[in-house]
Amino acid sequence: MNELKVNSVVLGAGPGGYVAAIRLAQLGVDTLLVEKEYYGGVCLNVGCIPSKALIHVAKSFESIGKMNDFGITAEAPAIDFSKTQAWKNKLVGQLTGGIKTLVTKNGAKVLEGTGTIMGTNNLRVMAADGSETKVSFENLIIATGSSPIHIPTFPVGKRIIDSTGALGLTEIPKHMTLIGGGYIGLELGFVYRKLGAEVTVVEMMDSVLPGFDKDVVKAMTRKLKKGKFQVLTGAKAKGYQETENGVQLTVEHKGKDLTIDTDYVCVTVGRRPNTGGIGLENAGIHLDDHGFIKIDDQLRTNVPNIFAIGDVAGQPMLAHHASYQGEIAAEVIAGHAAKADAKVCPAVVFTDPEIATVGKSEDEARASGREISVGNFPFAALGKAKAGNDTEGFVKIIADKETEEVLGVVIVGHNAGDLIGEATLGIEMGAFLDDLSLTIHPHPTLTEALMEAAKKAKGHAIHVLN
Repeated sequence: MNELKVNSVVLGAGPGGYVAAIRLAQLGVDTLLVEKEYYGGVCLNVGCIPSKALIHVAKSFESIGKMNDFGITAEAPAIDFSKTQAWKNKLVGQLTGGIKTLVTKNGAKVLEGTGTIMGTNNLRVMAADGSETKVSFENLIIATGSSPIHIPTFPVGKRIIDSTGALGLTEIPKHMTLIGGGYIGLELGFVYRKLGAEVTVVEMMDSVLPGFDKDVVKAMTRKLKKGKFQVLTGAKAKGYQETENGVQLTVEHKGKDLTIDTDYVCVTVGRRPNTGGIGLENAGIHLDDHGFIKIDDQLRTNVPNIFAIGDVAGQPMLAHHASYQGEIAAEVIAGHAAKADAKVCPAVVFTDPEIATVGKSEDEARASGREISVGNFPFAALGKAKAGNDTEGFVKIIADKETEEVLGVVIVGHNAGDLIGEATLGIEMGAFLDDLSLTIHPHPTLTEALMEAAKKAKGHAIHVLN
């Protein structure tokens, strides 16, 4: 068995782990990054990046059919999906290779294999060829991420797939059924619907996107209906039978059993932390009631020299949140006075239209006992949105009625994910409505909608009626 001794080990090279390793190395800490499969983690390999690549392709494909609106005549588009997947895979390969280079160029070491915690100061790494390395460390950052939740009665196989399988299909199905109407399922659903597939959504709750702002749910429900999705809410997938070319799915809906003939059933009911099988018990690391590793505001576990970041450490399970935590854990290990004190973390859903939120929703703000002001500005009243022929959606700002402090922002529409950055910075810096409403925003741009929504919350709107 080989032996290594380092100051700090990072277990997992996802968006939290590789960032932590780079920052540790930048701070002069002797660092080893251990990864068993994916540089860039699920996000880069079978999540955020490949899904956004396919979303881009799907939107581009659909947009060709709308060119007549601009006076552009184009032949009926066709798609070679094998080329699409090859392009997506090439993109992922370039980015993952870039991450490994960044890690090593910054001075961290890399060890490929499956890491198992053996105690509070040592780790065993087994490589694919069966060779083992014993690693002794002073500090450990656990960044093992999460995996799709699988339903026991729907085991993943040829026709029952999860989000990873849906991103890797080599054909565009005639029909896809999604079990789960949350953000992961809807993102995938929009991809294949735009590419020509019929899509059915089976959701146990009373609406799609459970837990989201009520105006977001209304907008998405309208869009799904307009897009001719079949949406079954308050429904339960009971079982299935594989056929020669697909699946017969049995769904209980409104007290009756329905049979859905579909090419693929994609299970998208959430994600679970990867805490099993990594040796947490060997170091006495505590989990919370939801199976996440317990951490404090410096990302430490109950074992002072062991840290946890990203999906494995709790909500929000978002790549950018993991990266934020990775830098903080590195700073703490290097002896800096750092801690996780962000007021808010933005979230984006890359459906069509996009959805982006930060801070409190309207319902959450009301439930806190505050009196609030709400300003809602539609993109349909914005010149840039009209010029781009993309006027769906709105910006909604929630503020304290007395102080006018901005509490939350909801954006539905084109480039919502880019626009939410200004709102996030505003809330983080303690912005009030006037900070947004009196800031000169460039014209014509989509960012004007934030300014206009702030004015609306004050009753001073110019381009919509108050």
